Amino acid sequence: MNIAVVIPCYNVAAHLEAVVRSIPADIRYIIAVNDCSNDTTGQLLARLAQEHPRLIVLDHAVNQGVGGAMITGYQKSLELGCDITVKMDGDGQMDPAYLPALIQPIVDGRADFVKGNRFRDFKALRSMPLSRRIGNLGLSFMIKAASGYWNMFDPTNGFTAIRNSTLSDLSFNRLHKRYFFETSMILELYYSDAVIQDIPMKARYGSEVSNLSRTRTLFEFPPKLFVAFWRRILLKYFLYDFNVGSLYFLTGIPIFVYGGYFGFMNYERYIRMGVAAPTGTVIIPTLLIILGFQLLLSALTFDVNNYPKR
Repeated sequence: MNIAVVIPCYNVAAHLEAVVRSIPADIRYIIAVNDCSNDTTGQLLARLAQEHPRLIVLDHAVNQGVGGAMITGYQKSLELGCDITVKMDGDGQMDPAYLPALIQPIVDGRADFVKGNRFRDFKALRSMPLSRRIGNLGLSFMIKAASGYWNMFDPTNGFTAIRNSTLSDLSFNRLHKRYFFETSMILELYYSDAVIQDIPMKARYGSEVSNLSRTRTLFEFPPKLFVAFWRRILLKYFLYDFNVGSLYFLTGIPIFVYGGYFGFMNYERYIRMGVAAPTGTVIIPTLLIILGFQLLLSALTFDVNNYPKR
């Protein structure tokens, strides 16, 4: 198989040469996308391209973010007729020793998209900063719910490999060009019924500095994921298909909402009147809330077991 490794490059001159030299010889192409770096990354890539014939350098005149760089690299990989495309950052965090394990599930036909998972090795977790660990735990759950891939973990891990036939089905216009790129990839893969598999790997941190702001992640990721969740439910359960999960959502949501509304309005009404509410007025909304919650729980259970598997 023809395999390409795409390296999005933005101010990574300190680590880039070691990354390029570490990529195994059986990788057909190395596609480095210089995303308008303002350090010596461009000059370094020009020199490395002369030393390594398989290195292809692409330049952005305007900074487009990691997503924009990856889209450029993906398009070049498709143009070259490659079978698999690997994403590998230029900051040295991704150990090339995991490349065979990352590619093998695609070669074997067991997956369409493979990604690293740093949370399977408890010893390796000690080297991950505490703030990243906590943030990844909460973010992982939200992305699972929004994407429908309940089987994966560490969704922000950027060490990935994708089958190019799956890649060609994606709409690049829907991929986020900056910090939300990895998540938007997973969100869009769901609509292609792509099978995702995790590969355990150790976290590796050095002197590199992350460009992702924790504040931006905290305030901008949740709203995007909330919209993505309801878009997925609407499309997957009411437009592309209608199944038992659709019935659970269709009945559970209005029953739960009406029960809560009915109970709150009557609670406020009898508080103002200063009298105890009748037994029936208390029981009816309680039963509606419990029934609606049970139906939504059944919908969630169905959704958890209904992610793409084959």
